[in-house]
Amino acid sequence: MSKLEEKLPEIPDSTEEIVVPEQLVDQVIGQDKAVEIVRLAAKQRRFLLLVGEPGTGKSLLGQAVAQMLGEDSLEDIISVANARERVLPKIQAEPAGDGEKLVSRAKNLRRQSLLSERFIVLVAALAILIVSLFYALRNDGSYGALAFGGILLFLLYLAHQNLIKRTGASVPKILVNNANRKSAPFIDATGSQSGALLGDVRHDPYQSGGSETSPHHLLEAGAIHRAHRGVLFVDEVATLSMESQQSLLTAIQEKELAILGRSPGSSGTMVRSQPAPCDFLLILAGNVDDIDKMHPALRSRVRGYGYEIFTNSEIPVSQENTQKMIQFIAQEVQRDGKIPHVERDGIKVLLDEAILRSSKENFYTTRFRELGGLIRCAGDLAENEGARFVSVEHVIKAKKFTMTLEEQQKAL
Repeated sequence: MSKLEEKLPEIPDSTEEIVVPEQLVDQVIGQDKAVEIVRLAAKQRRFLLLVGEPGTGKSLLGQAVAQMLGEDSLEDIISVANARERVLPKIQAEPAGDGEKLVSRAKNLRRQSLLSERFIVLVAALAILIVSLFYALRNDGSYGALAFGGILLFLLYLAHQNLIKRTGASVPKILVNNANRKSAPFIDATGSQSGALLGDVRHDPYQSGGSETSPHHLLEAGAIHRAHRGVLFVDEVATLSMESQQSLLTAIQEKELAILGRSPGSSGTMVRSQPAPCDFLLILAGNVDDIDKMHPALRSRVRGYGYEIFTNSEIPVSQENTQKMIQFIAQEVQRDGKIPHVERDGIKVLLDEAILRSSKENFYTTRFRELGGLIRCAGDLAENEGARFVSVEHVIKAKKFTMTLEEQQKAL
């Protein structure tokens, strides 16, 4: 008999009957206090520090915030050539979708200009060729006129290539494109190096001789810029260097940060953009040990302008929480999209497993990552057999397949 027999609500015949909420915040299981604070933080645009064990829903909470922010006031960020200071490209923020229109107009103008210029070049080339041939024939086949004409054609070719480059430099580059986005951006910058986090300048192998790339085309937006008007999520915040944390602090204070060379290949470049907008909602995540490795000023900023949340690792067994756990199983099936739903007895076994994985008696674990792995493995087994539903047998077999390396060593 199941350990839950006395506390179970009415369990459906399968998870197929469960309606999964559309809003991500309603899909967060076992973190009621965190959800309450997250709703408030999204409404008031406050920073968050989420601390807890892996797999307790910290990333999902961050994604839920981005979804709640919506798509209002999103902007595209573009870089434009600076005629006065070539190595200091201009930065423009345009309403979402206008960046593509602006670049498209610039490309059309460039195309029209090139067509006109190419016609002139072609006429000039034909004129040079005809005149050269005329003088060569007039002087009994002298090659001097032909050589001179060849030189003129080569110079004309160089002028034409320079024209193509100049007209290309007039086309802006879209650094951040939010066209057709249905919600605020959620940018996961976990493990990002300095250049990926803060922006960088691409290395240009042709740095002289007229073949170099226009500086504004070398700029690459960082995660902080792509998160503009959205959410920047950084898990395992302790992995960020103190220098990156200090730059992150500057970004959230100024709400803009210039793009400059930060990678080994571009750190010495003279190119540096004007400040690029990066008005984002910062969500940091980690475990308890990460707190001491945070930059004190960065944590102080989060505490002063946001909330610190400790996520639960267990929730007590109750009818309400059991219904939520069943919802979690249905969510995992829906998210995967490749496995069948779980039948009634399979649900019971999974609920029992959630209790066994908790460190407290009569509590469910909320470390859902490993439990989700068990559900997917059982689903794979059912799918491989062509079964309509995931059964008890599939779950039991999946438990053997998902044993940790340490458990496998002990079983040998």
